[in-house]
Amino acid sequence: MPSGTLNLAVIIGSVREGRFGPVVANWFVEQAELHGRFTVDLIDLADTPLPLELPPVPPALEPDMVRPAEMADLTRRIAAADAIVVVTPEYNRSFPASLKAAIDWHYTEWQTKPVGFVGYSGGSGGILAMEQLRQVFGELQAHTVRDYVAFPRYYELFGPDGILKDPEGPNGAAEVLLDQLLWWGSVLHDARRDRPYSTAR
Repeated sequence: MPSGTLNLAVIIGSVREGRFGPVVANWFVEQAELHGRFTVDLIDLADTPLPLELPPVPPALEPDMVRPAEMADLTRRIAAADAIVVVTPEYNRSFPASLKAAIDWHYTEWQTKPVGFVGYSGGSGGILAMEQLRQVFGELQAHTVRDYVAFPRYYELFGPDGILKDPEGPNGAAEVLLDQLLWWGSVLHDARRDRPYSTAR
């Protein structure tokens, strides 16, 4: 990666037909590129088959578990990330099954990395989904940063062209989120390099 930059994976969590996720993700990718301190990799889970049937030994015990061949690129890209942003809608007060499957097929790829959230939904802006994801990523030894971006009634906030009608507030929130990811991402990147994390006692 270029000097002074971090690899940021932005993950579109929804695979639903007619989803709005790519619009939100593209907006955030633009903000990350304008920030100037990230090399951005946009990951669309719709591009990868995500079986719900997991193998008998979880990835926490078998990090190099056998995965479907089609998942190799996804695994490599998550592993290469120094920081991660999950773009998630809110389905029935939670996050999509596709996102949970992608998370559960991996373990060390998430470990000791900062994770941020951009949510969108009707009323809450995805906050309920994001709060549940904090618990999940905490179990994976990832660090979820405090601030986030939320789009309540997202369909009123973006125009038909996918451009925000009033970008000032969301752009400011994205900058705060990116600043936190940069700080934590830099610290944890150096820590992984100098003292690789181990659960051994």
